[in-house]
Amino acid sequence: MQNGSIYTQMTRSEREVAEFLKKLNIRWCYEKPVFVWDENRRPGVWAPDFYLITFGIYIEVCGSEKFDYEYRRNIYDNNGYGVIFLHLYKETIKWKEYLMDHLKRITNYRSKKLNEITSKVSFLFVKKWIGV
Repeated sequence: MQNGSIYTQMTRSEREVAEFLKKLNIRWCYEKPVFVWDENRRPGVWAPDFYLITFGIYIEVCGSEKFDYEYRRNIYDNNGYGVIFLHLYKETIKWKEYLMDHLKRITNYRSKKLNEITSKVSFLFVKKWIGV
């Protein structure tokens, strides 16, 4: 790693995730800011650790048991952000399976929703075309 590299700003766990994503050819941005409203409707800007460009999904690499990640998860969920939380300090090996499983689940869910919308749109076009 070179001086001035983005990797020098990362924790060891974040570098491990970055290397894994790189091996899979998954393009990512580091700490891409997002706008959130907290539980009291106050605005804020947070920066999840990774944004997976191809998937439109964020990753938060959890580095401490003392931090309230459930609070962050709730805020992200309430603001409509898909964020996968990786606890590398707990799961030194299984986090990769966890990540891949969640990427599959999220993309399958999105695909299902898109198909439902497409079906409705197709139905409306047919209705309009036949004059119903």
